[in-house]
Amino acid sequence: MHKVFSVQGPYPVIRTALRARGWVEQRLHCPKPPVHHRHSEEGSPKDSADSDEDDDNVNKEPDPDGIYDIMSRLVRNEMVYFYWTMRRDAINPNSLQKEQIINHFAKAGSFTTKSGLCVNLRKLHWFDAADPDTFFPRCYRLAAQDEKHSFIEDYRRTACTSFLKYIVEREEGVQTEGTSHNTRAARKRSKQRSRPMDLSKMITSALKVCQEFLESLEHRDIDRNLETPLTEEQWEEFIHSYQLVVHGGEKIENSDIFVHCCKAMLERLVEVSPQLDIDGIHNIWIIKPGAMSRGRGIKCAKHLDQILQLVDGDSTLIKESKWVVQKYLERPLLVHGTKFDLRQWFLVTDWNPLTVWFYKKCYVRFSTQPYSLNTMDNSVHLCNNSIQKHLIPSQQRHHGIPADNMWSDDQFRTFLCSQGRGAQWQTVVVPGMKKAVIHALQTTQDLMESRKNTFELYGADFMLGHDLRPWLIELNASPTMAHSTPVTARLCSAVQEDTIRVVLDRRADRTANTGDFQLIYKQAAVDVPQYVGVNLLVEGNKIRSPCTLPPLNRPGLKRRSRDKEPVVEKVKPLPKMLLKNQFKNISSGISTPPRTTLPPDPPVPVANKGFPVQLPMTVRTIQLPVNIQSRSVLLWKRKRVVQKVCSQKFQPCTLNNGRGLSLSLEIIPKQPRQTATSSSSA
Repeated sequence: MHKVFSVQGPYPVIRTALRARGWVEQRLHCPKPPVHHRHSEEGSPKDSADSDEDDDNVNKEPDPDGIYDIMSRLVRNEMVYFYWTMRRDAINPNSLQKEQIINHFAKAGSFTTKSGLCVNLRKLHWFDAADPDTFFPRCYRLAAQDEKHSFIEDYRRTACTSFLKYIVEREEGVQTEGTSHNTRAARKRSKQRSRPMDLSKMITSALKVCQEFLESLEHRDIDRNLETPLTEEQWEEFIHSYQLVVHGGEKIENSDIFVHCCKAMLERLVEVSPQLDIDGIHNIWIIKPGAMSRGRGIKCAKHLDQILQLVDGDSTLIKESKWVVQKYLERPLLVHGTKFDLRQWFLVTDWNPLTVWFYKKCYVRFSTQPYSLNTMDNSVHLCNNSIQKHLIPSQQRHHGIPADNMWSDDQFRTFLCSQGRGAQWQTVVVPGMKKAVIHALQTTQDLMESRKNTFELYGADFMLGHDLRPWLIELNASPTMAHSTPVTARLCSAVQEDTIRVVLDRRADRTANTGDFQLIYKQAAVDVPQYVGVNLLVEGNKIRSPCTLPPLNRPGLKRRSRDKEPVVEKVKPLPKMLLKNQFKNISSGISTPPRTTLPPDPPVPVANKGFPVQLPMTVRTIQLPVNIQSRSVLLWKRKRVVQKVCSQKFQPCTLNNGRGLSLSLEIIPKQPRQTATSSSSA
């Protein structure tokens, strides 16, 4: 019945669901990976780099009667028709038969790693009319020199826009949530300053940088010199003053006269910068290892030199392009003053045609500390359960947040309803998450190996802005199914059961129940051309002359083949009375006849018969550049090709020394009004 399955790792829900459908397990006896490989932050193996599964937290299934072990032995020699593995490289998809099913696609690292997602989303304009800056915070790979230079420019430009927003918000009395100035640090830095700050100079520099940025978007800077708006010394001075004011709370003089200019510039920037609102005023960036999961190795920083020093410190990670830097969302939506993110599942059952299933349920993960921009500690800014579960919740955190740091989507919707924003869940949040997932998959479709009878379950992490717009943070392969809290115990079991419904039940019956999975995207199938390899080959044939004179068909001469050298016939030498100076003009191509008359030569058969030309024409000159050394000439005589001579070139006659002899004919067809001249050589 082809109902033998194999599950690698403790997945009791998957085993129970398959056994309820009449499947029998063939157990894999694979040794466990070393513990340091599974828990090392920088030395994780390649196959588990983008996996979000936590091996220690997956529940194990007991087998008290040993019945499953006995059934596994009975089918140990049978073919496995369903594989559920923890790691992508546990089973080689190329070694499977067509009817075998597996739960991992090959080469999924093109979008499940942070560096892969960073690169591929830039190609979205080739696939859809959408801007990735509207749902994915801008990101750079610091290992690539061009992207590193772009990041430095972005950091400086963001400092300018942040300073303009600080001036406007300070005048309007806006207090950013999670922000409080450290006056002690401000006084300490103020004493270290060597010269007072010039506020008008800082605002002028910031406006100049923003103006040139707007002109570059409109391509009005093409004819200008490639010079930065500020020199390196001016940038260093501006960044130092900006950090003293914004980060340290340094007091500045009244800025009423500059507020209008700052507001006008920010209004222009909002139209072209979708992320201007989430940038905040502190210019914070988050640095991530490009192929790690579960929050390992992630750090937040405000200063440019700290970011570059952190990355440049490990040459191995730089060489392997492992570091990415991404703009931090400084103004996210908070729940009772605490930061959170959303874990959303989606299922891909085919890449051609691309088929995406979106799960209707999700859950919310909170941090253990209240949100604050005065500290860069991961306990405040990272919501991964693998990090927060080891921390004790802060006493200052709101009591409405549970101790296990998780909410279901229903609880979160109740909170939105209490804020009067419950309807925006279905109108803003869910549609935004669906579009972000589809766009991320579209950009990597060409890089995936599409294999039938293959599927994969992914986990997407989102953050919400003040306007409830979802922002995609990362995508994870093998999302965790651990029952760490009552919320995950219920939802993770449901998503595994519904995955089996989509993959197996719907395979046999298209009308089968798919649980909470909803088909959100299925494109038309695309014909993929046959792969011919990287090296392209151009095949063709040699171009031959369309009218070549055939060889002489005379006794004593062999017929010339296409691939061999033409046979040279011995020719009769000319009389020795010819002098060298008499042929200077002839050899140089001048048609002036020699002054000295030669004695009559013996009659030549070809010259006597002439060329029976069919078209009316007039032959004005015949040039004979003769080789003086050989002093011999041979003319071809063929009647059947004379008709083609008028429109084609003659082949040169070959002499004993290999040099050619040519005839130059100037042919003038007789026409009523116009005379055309053409030249042909033989």
